[in-house]
Amino acid sequence: MRTLVIHNPRSGFGSDAIFQFERALVHAGDECLMRVLDDDFVASEACEGAAAFDMVVLSGGDGTISSLLYQLRDVDVPVCVFPSGTANLLCANLGNAPEPAALARACRIGKTADLDLGEISWTSDAGTSERRGFALMSGTGFDAQIMEAALPNKAIMGQAAYFAAALANPRPTVSHFSITVDGRTEERDGIACLVANTAMIQGDIEIVPDCRMDDGLLDVIVVETSDTAQLLKPLAFGLLDRSGHAVGRPHIESFRGREIRVESSVPVPLEVDGDVAPGLVSSYSVRVLPRAAHLVVDPLSPYGSEDDGSSRFGGSDVIAYPK
Repeated sequence: MRTLVIHNPRSGFGSDAIFQFERALVHAGDECLMRVLDDDFVASEACEGAAAFDMVVLSGGDGTISSLLYQLRDVDVPVCVFPSGTANLLCANLGNAPEPAALARACRIGKTADLDLGEISWTSDAGTSERRGFALMSGTGFDAQIMEAALPNKAIMGQAAYFAAALANPRPTVSHFSITVDGRTEERDGIACLVANTAMIQGDIEIVPDCRMDDGLLDVIVVETSDTAQLLKPLAFGLLDRSGHAVGRPHIESFRGREIRVESSVPVPLEVDGDVAPGLVSSYSVRVLPRAAHLVVDPLSPYGSEDDGSSRFGGSDVIAYPK
């Protein structure tokens, strides 16, 4: 088995868990190549030659992994997401067991699921056209402001940096959003407008129910509040009802579709899977890329399939690994 590991050592707290994973993954006769990323890495260079490997492992935070997944969208090779970031929401949404040995076992067994990605494009305030892919969610407004404000403290505070950044801005900007979903336009006011491929955040709370990565659809989420204190109500409801089916989500409205355009009444910051784009934007367009990511899953994942008996590990010599 030939494995390519692409690792961002600056993500999260700089854990060495990826090396524990590598020791558990590699068997006699295997080959494993590790590429360590620079701060200003180029995704196309990082993924060069990936098609020649049996497995690609992406290790880093959500922003790093999403950019690499987008680069690999046309490459027919299984990809394992390894959580090395601060929040690691993509790994949490996949539902795989996060321990290094468990992820190594999932790679050896080789069960995969074809999941969606999103593609977002916009024109920056400098006049340049930009396009990026995302696996979780992207959007404008308060969410992007939190990501930007949390950046200096992430290495010290971890996930708490996001909550501290939210509390430090009690009166975020309220924008008017014109939202077009598959040709139908809605007008809404709020502090943030997000487009989500999957919408589970910390604490296994789903911002909106039934937002999945395998349905060929994206969810537009509008946070219709005027101050930070009002966000406590949907968070409290989320703790009581993590799926959102029983009590709903006050101050949050959502729409679902394949192609989306969002226009804001004022220029606002934009984030793509936690990475804040330079400058401000007044509009952006998003489309779904169905089944673009070929991801390793294990029996704990909601995207996994039942074991048909062909997968073996440990004492057995039979490994259901894709040829």
